[in-house]
Amino acid sequence: MADDHKRPHPRTGNRPETKIITAGRRHEWLRGMVNVPVSRTSTVLFEDVASLIDSYPPRDGHLSYGRNGTPTQWGLAQALTELEPGAAGTVLFASGATAVAFALMSVLEPGDELLVADSVYEPTRTFCDKVLKRFGITTRYYDPLASAGEVEAMLSATTRAIFMESPGSLTFEVQDVPGICAMARARGIATLLDNTWATPLFFTALAHGVDLSILACTKYVSGHADVMLGSVTATEAYWDRLSKNALLFGQYVSPDDAYLAARGLRTMGVRLRRHEDSAIKIARWLQDQPQVANVIHPAFADCPGHQYWKRDFTGSSGLFSIVLRQADDAAANRFVESLELFGIGYSWGGFESLALPVHPDHGRTMRREKPSGAMVRLHIGLEDPDDLTADLEQGLMLIS
Repeated sequence: MADDHKRPHPRTGNRPETKIITAGRRHEWLRGMVNVPVSRTSTVLFEDVASLIDSYPPRDGHLSYGRNGTPTQWGLAQALTELEPGAAGTVLFASGATAVAFALMSVLEPGDELLVADSVYEPTRTFCDKVLKRFGITTRYYDPLASAGEVEAMLSATTRAIFMESPGSLTFEVQDVPGICAMARARGIATLLDNTWATPLFFTALAHGVDLSILACTKYVSGHADVMLGSVTATEAYWDRLSKNALLFGQYVSPDDAYLAARGLRTMGVRLRRHEDSAIKIARWLQDQPQVANVIHPAFADCPGHQYWKRDFTGSSGLFSIVLRQADDAAANRFVESLELFGIGYSWGGFESLALPVHPDHGRTMRREKPSGAMVRLHIGLEDPDDLTADLEQGLMLIS
C-alpha cells in the first residue's frame, strides 16, 4: 500500500503561502482541532492480532509502533511534501546534519564517486571526507561557479551523485541548479540540494530538477531557535530507498519537536518576507559604509551567480555576509562583540539577529576570488531594521 502522506490531497489554494497553512492538516489527524495534537507513545495497542499483523510493514498514516511515527510527525512530513511539487514523500530527521548524511547514504554505495560543491556547509564536507571515505566512497569538490558543462567534464565512470548547496555557505555563490540537474538526470546521476537558505517558498528544488531536497528545519521552518530538526524530500525514484533506510536505522523525531516545527511552519511565509525586507534594507545601507569593502548577498547584482538567483528564486532570506576593509581577525571580533542586538552564535533562521566572524577558506580547495578583508556573516532577525542598523553603525565606528 502506498504511504498515505505521499500524495497531497486536492486543494483549491495552491499558492505556497496558502499551502503552508493548509498542508498536513488531515481531518482524521486534527480530531476537530486546529493543530495536529502531540501524540507521545511507544506502544500502540490493537483490537486484535490481525490488526497488529496488518500494521507491518510500517507506513505513514497507519499506527504500528511509536518509533514509526504518529500523526504529529506525519502531519509535518506531509506539509513539507506538499510544498515541493513533484515530491513523493518527506522523511524527518533529528537534525539538518543527519538529514544530509542519510540523503547521501541513500544514493551511494562503496566504490561510488560523489561530486560536491566546494562551498558546502562544513559538517557536510566533514561527513564526506571522513565517514563516506571510510565506506569506500570518493568525494571530489567542484567550483560552485562552474557551469553545468564544467561539472559534466568532471564526471567519471563511477560518479553516482552531485551534492549542491545554493547559495553556498558563508560565500553565497548561486549555482545553475536546473542546468546541473538536467545534465545529471540525462546520465542517471542523482542530485541533492541543501535548500535551507531559500526553503521551498523561495526555491522549489524538485520542480527545478533536484532529486532529494534537504532542509535544516532547525532554521526557517521552526523559526524560533528552539528545535533541532532536519528533513529530506524526495522524488518517486529515490523515495523508497530513502524511507526504508531511515526505518532500518531507527531514525526517529520526537513528537514535541515535530509539533514545534509544524507550528513554526505556519508562519514561515510572513517571517521570511520580513527577514528578506529587513536584510535587503540593511545590506544596502552596509554597501555605503566606508568600513565595508563588500556585501555578499545573492539578490545583489555583484554576488557570484546572481543571474541564477534572479532567474530561479522568488525571494531571498535574512542571511548574508560582509567583507570588512580591515583584514585582521581582531577587527572583526571587535565589531561583532560590540553589537548589542546581534547575538554571537552558530545557526540562523530564528527570530533573533546573529553575527559571526567567519573564515570561508577553511577546508576549501578552490576560490576564484578571495576577500581582502575579514568576513562577518549576519543573520537579520525580526527586530526593527532601523534599530539593527543603528547597532551595526556603532559597531563599525569602533573599527574606523
